Amino acid sequence: MEIVDLSEEQVEDIEARLSAYDEQHIRYKMDGSIQIGMEDGGRLIAGLDACITAFKILYVSTVFVDEEYRRKGIGTRMFREMEKRAASMGVNAIRLDTFNWQGKEFYEALGYQCVGQYTHEEDGYSESFFLKRIH
Repeated sequence: MEIVDLSEEQVEDIEARLSAYDEQHIRYKMDGSIQIGMEDGGRLIAGLDACITAFKILYVSTVFVDEEYRRKGIGTRMFREMEKRAASMGVNAIRLDTFNWQGKEFYEALGYQCVGQYTHEEDGYSESFFLKRIH
């Protein structure tokens, strides 16, 4: 046996095998995403991207608000809208991760619970993982 570099086709094959294995444990499948933003005078100033994963979980991959618009309720408005849409889609939990210079306090203020964290002192960062159950 030897270690090899995978081709794109081999990566797709491994992902398909993992998906087949996971399906033995996942009782239901959901698809969907939420991609919303905020505009000011036709200019995009903020955005959010999230997709449904296994077990009715919405994973938030991207959140951004232009610096001059921060701390004005825009992020909160987007999150409340995302949560409302997620609930109507049947989502029961939202998860996300953030680096220490991003939005840790913001997510805590919105009721997200930090369920894990690590620090990489050598490279000067920490990362936190958040979860919020919705009904």
